[in-house]
Amino acid sequence: MKGILTHIEENTGLWFIIDTLKKNGFQAYIAGGAVRDILLQKKPEDFDILTNASIKELASLFKDQKVKTMGKTFPICTINGIEISSGRAKFHLSDFPESDLAQRDFTINSMAWDPISKKIIDPFNGKKDLEDAMIRFTKDPEKRIAEDPARMVRACRFAALIDGSFSLSSLELILANKDKLDTLVAKERIHSEIIKAMGLKRPSLFFKALKKTGLLSKIFPGLDRCHGLDGGPHHGETVFEHSMMVGDALPKNLSVLRLAGFLHDVGKFDAAKKKDGSLTFAGHENETKAVIHDLERLRFPNKDIAYITSLINTHMRPLTDQTTPKAARRLLLMLDKSGLDYGDFMRMRIADKKGNLAKRPYTISEIRIRLKKLFAQMQGQKAFQMNHLKINGNDIIQILGMAPGPDVGKIKQQLFEMVLDDPELNNYNDLKKLCLSLQIKK
Repeated sequence: MKGILTHIEENTGLWFIIDTLKKNGFQAYIAGGAVRDILLQKKPEDFDILTNASIKELASLFKDQKVKTMGKTFPICTINGIEISSGRAKFHLSDFPESDLAQRDFTINSMAWDPISKKIIDPFNGKKDLEDAMIRFTKDPEKRIAEDPARMVRACRFAALIDGSFSLSSLELILANKDKLDTLVAKERIHSEIIKAMGLKRPSLFFKALKKTGLLSKIFPGLDRCHGLDGGPHHGETVFEHSMMVGDALPKNLSVLRLAGFLHDVGKFDAAKKKDGSLTFAGHENETKAVIHDLERLRFPNKDIAYITSLINTHMRPLTDQTTPKAARRLLLMLDKSGLDYGDFMRMRIADKKGNLAKRPYTISEIRIRLKKLFAQMQGQKAFQMNHLKINGNDIIQILGMAPGPDVGKIKQQLFEMVLDDPELNNYNDLKKLCLSLQIKK
């Protein structure tokens, strides 16, 4: 545990709190996720100090610091932004800190470290479970779930974190209690767990754990339907397997983009049709109702839903090294209409190609060539839109002597398509000539 001491010594704010508590006769331990992370040789994102001081005693002791308190059942406070746990143990001080650790969710999170003795307090064999990559509820699994059913989703996230499995009792209890997600867990909390999972090395393990525990049908029923669905003649894997590979191939610092990768082919279930003995999925990129329904139910912001939907709608756009200026202009128009950055679009397309066992994935050098050519064509270009035309509806009416109506819009659309292909035509005189040459089919 030498690494823990290093991290503590580097964190002067943390050491100040521990030192103050010890000097005033209180116990103080590093607990929970920080101990787990350091045993995994990961730098802790935050620290949780466990103490037998009450909330009132903490407020008094650190009255000159920034103290915030929250929670009733398991009250905590933060001192200068560092979390301090206290209230869990107030009725069992005789066997503190074990009494507190007994009420934590999983054994791998139920360890504490004494900065004075430099020893781990591990009453529930969390260190061994971590070594065995085992997710096990602490002490009383039924009680842990009853206290907070969201822990079932959290269990799946931690299983993905350590690339582990579930103890038999934990798995059986999650399967037996999965329906509690429907009524007893705020959807915002599930949403939060999903976003946290997107930051893992392999979020696919999170979705696979959700499937194993029966929770996937409760959280993403649209994706759950794709489990076992044949990927069709162009894939060597199922739709679910393909989606897992695509999501894992996207950057972990772009959580919503990554989630879009896992959901991008959900529409294949609704678009599936048999043709010549094989499944086809024509137009699946436009089948987004299931995804939208699931994301809305999970309280995702409208902007995130629109972003994910746009990525799904555009993910079939070809990625080619033969991109012409004309094709680049059309791509920019499509991305502009969808509100997408071409960088995210390209990331999705590349990941989609990587997640295919039937085809050789792009090499890094091939990707660089394709990107270089595409970006070269896009350099200095902006998305050309209808309102950029050097002619408007009133001009068309006057030139052709026609009455206002739908035909005016049809003519304008044809002119727009011509200019999109050849920007030099975007001047009044050329557009007037083209206007006179066009015929609208009745």
